[in-house]
Amino acid sequence: MYTNTQLLEEKIEKSGLKVAFIISNLGISDTAWYKKKNGKIPFRVAEMRVICYLLHLTDDEAEDIFFSKGSVKTEQ
Repeated sequence: MYTNTQLLEEKIEKSGLKVAFIISNLGISDTAWYKKKNGKIPFRVAEMRVICYLLHLTDDEAEDIFFSKGSVKTEQ
């Protein structure tokens, strides 16, 4: 399981929010943000909830960002 950094960055860009604003709302340091975003350390559930709220993510988008296994999701 890893963070889909590219998708997270795309959603942030589309939202128009500044990364500094998101970091501030998470209550973490810049260093922690970059480690979490790049999959070095995991996001906590509370942090994922804040990101989902701020970026207006759907459940599927959140799953694709935070719970991806690196495989392509197939339609059934």
